[in-house]
Amino acid sequence: MSLVRACKRFSSPLFQASKFFLSSSSHAPQHQIRALVASLIPQGQGMKNSFGFQRSYMSATLASLSKEEEVASKGIETLRAVEDQHGGVIVSMEESMDSSVFSFLLEDSISKWREQGKRGVWIKLAREHSNLVDSAVKAGFRFHHAEPDYLMLVNWIANTPDTLPANASHRVAIGAFVMNAKREVLVVQESNGRFSGTGFWKLPTGAVDEGEDICTAAIREVKEETGIETEFVEVIAFKERHKAFFGKSELFFVCMLQPRSFEIERQVSEIEAAQWMAVEEYMAQPFVRDNEMFNFLTKIGLSKFGGKYNGFSSVLSSTSSPKKSYFYFNKKDASPPS
Repeated sequence: MSLVRACKRFSSPLFQASKFFLSSSSHAPQHQIRALVASLIPQGQGMKNSFGFQRSYMSATLASLSKEEEVASKGIETLRAVEDQHGGVIVSMEESMDSSVFSFLLEDSISKWREQGKRGVWIKLAREHSNLVDSAVKAGFRFHHAEPDYLMLVNWIANTPDTLPANASHRVAIGAFVMNAKREVLVVQESNGRFSGTGFWKLPTGAVDEGEDICTAAIREVKEETGIETEFVEVIAFKERHKAFFGKSELFFVCMLQPRSFEIERQVSEIEAAQWMAVEEYMAQPFVRDNEMFNFLTKIGLSKFGGKYNGFSSVLSSTSSPKKSYFYFNKKDASPPS
């Protein structure tokens, strides 16, 4: 009886196959042939428990075949892509697609790109196309980076050493040294983070936002945390540390700012307290006194305040593109670019 049931279950796919080969040319697309063969010869799970093929397996595979025939009828053979500047291609998935269709198209596309000598393949998947992630990973792609609205995957398909660039390795942060004419430095106590609840008064600090300049970020952070309006003077020092934020390195720029207002309005959500503190009192704090870097940075700030030190001023300049960006330099020993 099991043999009879198997034959009955197998008859429908065979009928579909006969219609396919009778109606198709001798040069049927490879992805259609693969889908049809898969429907006739299930792998692993389809033959695991009995000789009879699972009905759900057959219907799902035939549905996939139907989707592939639809793709072929529209003349779609490979994924749409644009060439990058390094011998690779970039695929941006902008339309919804069945994952099985995507798998076949991706396989055929990779084969074609290899023939064309392409090296790296980038796939940008919008969040609404997350159903395609598994297919891409199974095709050899790895995660490169993610943003709130998309995931970028990458695959090196050339038979040469992989030279694809890694994801961004650093984040950028600032510290603001703001001193008034009374030799009082602007300091805060944070509600959260490393120094929360310690009673330690620290300089305003924060991360630079995407697309934001260092000088602008310093002004913004001081305004957000204390309500004080400032003007950027110089970058007086910077440091680098590794394994700082989810394994990334950090570049920390200490900026000298000149206050343009003096009445403090603290940021209630993040700042427990803020004040103007005599610089001697700030330096007398055990953490500042015993921490070599904090102590040294304060002395640099005082030297700059006294006119005995020059850091890096900012000037807007352009390069090969008309868009201008900030260039930081020691204006005491060099003239700004004209």
